[in-house]
Amino acid sequence: MNATEAGNKLFALVKRAETDGVSTLIHKRDERVLLVPLDRFPAARKPGAFPSHVLSAAQKDLGDLITRAAKGQPQVLRRNTTPVAVLLSAGTDSGVLSSDTVAQTGAASAGGAVNSQGNQERSSGPRRLATLGDAMGSVLTSGPAGGPTFGLPGLDAATGGLQPGKLTLVAARPSVGGSLLGLAAARRTALVDHDMVLYAASGPNRDDIFRRIISAETGGDYPRLKQGRLTEHEQQVAHELVQAGDLLMIDDGSDLTAVDIAETAPHMEGLALVVVDRLQAAHSARLPLSGDRLPDASQLLASLARILHVPVLAIVDSDDPSLLGLLDADVTLTLSPTEDPAKVRVTVAERDFGTIGSAYLSPDLLHARFLDAGSAPAVPAVGGQPARPLGSAIERELAEAALPYTSGARQGLPAAVTHVLAALRTALANGDQDAIDELGPSLAEVAAAPPQLPDTDEGRRLAVALNAYNTTAAADATGQPVAVESTEGSGHVPDDEDDTDEGVELQPGDEEDEPEGAVFPALKILKNAVARSKMHPIPVIGIEARESGPWPLISEHMDGEPRWVHPDVTSTRVPFIRENGKRVRRDQLDVPDAFGAGVLCLIDRNGSYPSACSAVPLAPNKLLHTGPLEAFDKASAGIYLIDIPEWTRTDMPHPLGRIIDRPDEQGRVWVTTPHIKQLARLVREDHLAAMPAIHDSWTGKANESLFKPFYEATRKARTELIQTGGEPYKDYKTRLSIALRLLWPKRQEQRSPFWRPDWRMSMVAEASVRHWMAAFKAVQDGHTLIALRNVDAAVFWTPPDTPPDTYRIGTGFGEVKAKFIQPGEMIPEGDD
Repeated sequence: MNATEAGNKLFALVKRAETDGVSTLIHKRDERVLLVPLDRFPAARKPGAFPSHVLSAAQKDLGDLITRAAKGQPQVLRRNTTPVAVLLSAGTDSGVLSSDTVAQTGAASAGGAVNSQGNQERSSGPRRLATLGDAMGSVLTSGPAGGPTFGLPGLDAATGGLQPGKLTLVAARPSVGGSLLGLAAARRTALVDHDMVLYAASGPNRDDIFRRIISAETGGDYPRLKQGRLTEHEQQVAHELVQAGDLLMIDDGSDLTAVDIAETAPHMEGLALVVVDRLQAAHSARLPLSGDRLPDASQLLASLARILHVPVLAIVDSDDPSLLGLLDADVTLTLSPTEDPAKVRVTVAERDFGTIGSAYLSPDLLHARFLDAGSAPAVPAVGGQPARPLGSAIERELAEAALPYTSGARQGLPAAVTHVLAALRTALANGDQDAIDELGPSLAEVAAAPPQLPDTDEGRRLAVALNAYNTTAAADATGQPVAVESTEGSGHVPDDEDDTDEGVELQPGDEEDEPEGAVFPALKILKNAVARSKMHPIPVIGIEARESGPWPLISEHMDGEPRWVHPDVTSTRVPFIRENGKRVRRDQLDVPDAFGAGVLCLIDRNGSYPSACSAVPLAPNKLLHTGPLEAFDKASAGIYLIDIPEWTRTDMPHPLGRIIDRPDEQGRVWVTTPHIKQLARLVREDHLAAMPAIHDSWTGKANESLFKPFYEATRKARTELIQTGGEPYKDYKTRLSIALRLLWPKRQEQRSPFWRPDWRMSMVAEASVRHWMAAFKAVQDGHTLIALRNVDAAVFWTPPDTPPDTYRIGTGFGEVKAKFIQPGEMIPEGDD
């Protein structure tokens, strides 16, 4: 074969030499050389003994290499750092016959190995064998393993690092964080070891990957980075990463195939690691790396690892044993949640030996990374004295109690609170007493006015820890009030809101129908509304079914309530004591002079939750797994896994509210039907460029009138009782809140005639959407929005006594109350 043809087929010829022992005669005019397997010239294994060339470079310079080899100078061909074949002069006494891909089927090497070469069928001659001496020599000359690692000592000890030539599979259900292990290995290899990485991204795009790297490297909040808000330090790190980023090559796109990866990797000089993020278990027509195409893709990736002699690390979004068996990886790392939400167990298994080890990691999803699940270090011993734990016992307990929330394993804390508690954890872990001291005022503020916490073991433990810290802080206080500026846009959950149930604590007996003569038998009315539906709703999901299917995917965070303050406005939390003596914190908004003359107009929507019940899009019956969808079907309702749409306006919060604060490792979020319909409307009205892709879904036949009889009864009762006031009106609000809370009780032990998280969150999301759209209408008409919170509170900058004319002032449903205060005054809430 001539040199030009050989150059075009070089990668294939080398592969044949490796796998089949085939030698190829190549000629260039009068120069004749042989491309032979490495075991025909063992001396080539010794580093530096002969000139060597990476295959991609050898392909370009093959003519020159042929000339040198023909003159008796062996030219070693490498795949990355590993020798794979040799160019020898055709006149070299090497025991190789001089004909195109000829066979020497009966020749034996000095070591006794039989070499099967030639253009005959592989089954026509004996297989190429290696002696124990050959294998031992290969191991000894290759030196220590020294492959890529995750940079997580416990996991690296359990796996022995990522082995060259092997396909390693990271198996984890969505939201557990499998992709973050792939990113950890890529960061370690490219940024610490300075080796080349190919990151094949079939799930996240290159922007998502870059933001996660910045978040993991700096400890910056990933949700904030997704909004494009970087601190000066984060911008500096981003600039440094760009300068050093030539070693991390990203290939993203929904059309990415395993063949694309296999064709790209051989051309990357010095390649040390291939990461494939990710293989999707559910079939998607848009994603080649999904569904029943995964076994073939896995086989090709395993072949790529062996041919290039580099580790290939692939992430699959499932831990289903039957699927993992089909993928047949060399090594499988299975991530499993534990009873401790701050820990994830990683089980390491090899194909031939089964489970060989395990490790524990702490998910830090807020910062797009995993941490070793070890305890915080103690202050080193000084002068022979025993080491003492860093920080006070109360501070350490507070950090431990907050870990489920600061790690991202549990949700529900405002961003400002999460930020402060995460900073405490970092300071304790780093042994930084100065940082702990600096956090004192912020921690005292959080403890003095703690957020509402879920009634779970984790929530109760954190509540106790905050109370203990507050008691200590009060005892140490000097009597000077402390006002701490909150994190921008974090907002605050009011202590008591009109016609919502944030402050409701269900009690035993609340699940029973109200007695005859009750002012407002809300629960009885709600039950009757559901029972009379012709769609035969399923009001209770059985206990045995609640740990699978869509139910674990639904969280309180899906309400989409905004927690937003205008980026040019300063929000400060100030101490306040209610008439009942309870110490709380209240917002104080300082508006810059650039906004012109005006006052703060406080808008309070009436009956946000019961108003939403007039038309809540939900599925009364079962939710079925409908997987990825090409488009939203108006005839269906349920929950949807979508990308976070880009929102560039600074005069309004993101349409999804606080949902965007807790994306999964692919930067996606679960939403209910009201938010899907909201996004579709914004696309129709050209406020969004396009609908986000629906990557997964659980849906059923849609209905918007299930709660309408309840809405009508509630509206009628409010109209009558608000005029009466006093205890009857308070009782009406209490019974209303209890009924709506019973749709999805927070405590497992709480009995209820309902257990439909999707109904509950669809109702709250509908209230959030209506609140957002009303504010957006006012902004479109030229009004200046200062803050938007919860499902009923908005603050506008207006002339005195002039509320936005897009709102209707009144006491009925769909109407609002308006109040005016001066800039810098405390904003009253609820019972104030």
